[in-house]
This record gives sequence, C-alpha cells and structure tokens, in this order.
Amino acid sequence: MTRNPWVRALAVVVALAVAVAVIVWRGPAWGDIVDAFTIVRWRWVLAAIGLNLLSVLVRSLAWRTVIVQAMPPPRPRYVLIFSAFSVGLFANAVLPGRIGELARVAVLTRRLPQRRGLWATLVGTVFAHRVFDLVPVLMLVVYVLVAAKLPHWAVTSLEIVVAVGVVLMLFAIVSARRHDRSALDSLGPVRRLVTMAQNGLGVMRSPAAAAEAIVFQVAGWTCQLFAVWAAMRAFHIHERLDAAALVLVLMNVATVFPLWPGNVGLTQAAIALPLVQYGVGYARGFAFGIGLQAIEASVGVGVGLIFLAREGLSFAMLRRMEQQAEDVVDANAGGAGEPERRLAGTRGG
Repeated sequence: MTRNPWVRALAVVVALAVAVAVIVWRGPAWGDIVDAFTIVRWRWVLAAIGLNLLSVLVRSLAWRTVIVQAMPPPRPRYVLIFSAFSVGLFANAVLPGRIGELARVAVLTRRLPQRRGLWATLVGTVFAHRVFDLVPVLMLVVYVLVAAKLPHWAVTSLEIVVAVGVVLMLFAIVSARRHDRSALDSLGPVRRLVTMAQNGLGVMRSPAAAAEAIVFQVAGWTCQLFAVWAAMRAFHIHERLDAAALVLVLMNVATVFPLWPGNVGLTQAAIALPLVQYGVGYARGFAFGIGLQAIEASVGVGVGLIFLAREGLSFAMLRRMEQQAEDVVDANAGGAGEPERRLAGTRGG
C-alpha cells in the first residue's frame, strides 16, 4: 500500500463516496429508518453500552495475561495496558485500516523503559491476543451454523471461516512450541515477522496462562453477544440469541478490513440483510445497524478519548504514531533497536 498520504486519503474518499452512492441508490426508505428510532427503548441501549464497556475491560485483561508471559520485568501496570488498549480502540474507530493494533503498542512503548526488542515483543503480544480471539469466534460461528437461519451462501462462507480458524490455531500452537530467540536484526523480513509473533505467543507455552487468556476472551465476546441482544430489544427486534449471534458474526466480518472508518453503510447492510430471514424489515434492520454501531463506537471512542487525553496525546500525534508504526513493521526497516529510538521521540506531554 502506498505511503503517500494524499493518495491514501483520496482512496478513502473515493471508497466512501461509492458506498454513500450505493446506499442512497439502493438503500432503505429513510423515513422508515427515522421512525425506527422513535420507538427505541433507551434503558436497553444503556444496558448494551454497559455490556460493551465490560467486554473492553475483560479483553484488556486477556492482553495483560499475554504481556506478562511474553516479557520480563519491568512490565506495564494494568492501568497503562487498559489505557493503551482503549487508545487502540479509538484509532480503529476513527482511522482506516487496523491502525489501532499498532497504536496500542506505541502507547506502551513510549511509557516503558527502553530496551532492546521491546517493540517486537509487544507487537507479538498483539498478534497472540488476536489468536486467542479465534477460540470464542469459532465457538460463535459453530453456534450460528447450528442454530441460526442462514442462506446457503452464508453457510459455505462460515464453514470456510471455521476451517481457516482451526488452521490458524494449529499454526499458533506449533509456532509457540518452536520459539526462536534469535536476534531480530540477524533475520530476514519473513523470519523477523514470524519471530515477533512467536515472542508474543510465549503465553501458549504456559497452559494455565493460556487458559486464563482464553477465558477472558470468551467472557469478553459473551458480553458483546449480550450487548447485541440488548440492542435488539431496544429496537423491538427478534430477541432470539441465535439472531444476536448471527448479527455479531456478520458485523465483525464486515469490519475485518476497514476501507473507511467503521465501514459505515456496509456494516449496516451486512446486519440488515440476514435479519430479513427473521421477519425484520430491511429499514428497521438498517436502523438497528446504525444504532448498534453507534453503541459500540460510543464505548470505543468515548473511553479512547479519555485515555488519549490521559496519555497527553492529540489526534495529530496519533497519526504520527501511525506512520512510525508502519515504518517499524516495514520489511526493510532497520535493526531491532531502531523502533524504540524512533518512538522515544513521541514521549512527553
């Protein structure tokens, strides 16, 4: 992907313009969407927001478990880990791409004592944290395949997701057992990335710690599932748990590769279309998709802004950290010690 900010900005604007045009041309009746918001039960909206916040807290505990296993003392305190996790959520919500994964590493790096290999280890913990996401995701997908109403094309797609997830889990387990402690700057680009992942996957060499991280991730996704269910109740939509599970799966599929912030429009369509199978009108399903994404964004953006201020960061600084992070993971980057020196320049404030 090009590093030219003008080209990237133009690509995002074009993609967003196309999405808006498609929504306006083939979208729902906007009057019906407005009507759907007039009957919202706000106590269930508050319940959904609370469950999403609880999910963030629990999933950040899973990341802390991974970090504790991956790096020697001194380790970051949980408050700092939660702060970095929240800033990452904010970055993912307001910037295209998965910038938040690198932003949370950058937040930790600027607050920890500088040492060799720190950046690589923390990037590895982010990878490992995402690997542990596979366990609840696979459980959720299997539940959807068994219990939810799905069109045939969706069944095939989700079966592929299960197969890919199992392969990735097996790869993670094998990689963790073949841990390579070689210096990163002595490795080629591919081996360097694999070793960074192995550093983070150190938690999988401790069954108790791995189980703890998995339990936290399952608990976090369970909170998200019931947050979706609560949001459905807020919009007077079918209250079956399998419908909520289907919405959660498809919403995450729609945001895997953010073409623009939140993939707004695409996400709503991905939610509304399958709900038609449950007798939910497309307009109400689309309105529910807007509301559900707003609920999730209220937590990610709201909490993220609080901790962005706590870290003394501005949005402009977050963008600079994004560029620095991309430079670090570039296969042609310098030695393993260089990332820490570059990110040290973002300290202060």
